[in-house]
Amino acid sequence: MRLLESVARHEYGAPAKQLAREAGLALPTAYHLLRTLAHEGYLRREKGLFFLGEAAVRLSSSSAQQKRRSTVADALGRWRDSIGVPVYYAVYAAGEIEVQCVADTPANPAVEEWADFRETGHAHAIGQCLLSQLDAESRRDHLDRYPIQSITPYTVRDDHTLMRRLESTRRMQPVIERQEYALGTVCAAIPITVGSTAATMAISMPSHQADRLMPAARRLQGEIGRLLGTLSLSISI
Repeated sequence: MRLLESVARHEYGAPAKQLAREAGLALPTAYHLLRTLAHEGYLRREKGLFFLGEAAVRLSSSSAQQKRRSTVADALGRWRDSIGVPVYYAVYAAGEIEVQCVADTPANPAVEEWADFRETGHAHAIGQCLLSQLDAESRRDHLDRYPIQSITPYTVRDDHTLMRRLESTRRMQPVIERQEYALGTVCAAIPITVGSTAATMAISMPSHQADRLMPAARRLQGEIGRLLGTLSLSISI
């Protein structure tokens, strides 16, 4: 690891003797480890100099991804505690709705996924919010793959009605859903768009607390704005 750290500090490569000195290793030991690291793809050698290899780059990328996931999970946990509701984070990636992180408590549990979230995007706030951020062709493609089906008596009934609803959704406005996915539950989803990727953070609560939904959604929206402004939250987690 010390050798990898030393190599990482040298953008234009470094020879074995310098790396051994920086890592505090005997030269024969350093040579042996450097050859092993190069063989495994963690380093590459060019003209006597060592550089980070593809395996090390993948390792770094994975670490950064875990750090971003941890940042998002921590933020959701704070909002769950301060607002007093379950908080969800989801993205639309490769044509699919993906709920990537959920923060809830036994006292305020998340909505049970009793029907696959990916297949029922038309029926819940998360899916409707993500679909509203897509262009017409992408929406049509999604609904061709996952046709509208009645989940509860309140679920939207047909493509035309859903399309009109999605098209009328104002940019950056919360998407509200009342008992369309789960009876006794209301949800709100906040759109997040960074680059070309659609994402959302959402909340849910029992329908008898519906009067809290919009104030809670507005509060979450304000918190999201502060997080994006200070941490440059990556949505590709």
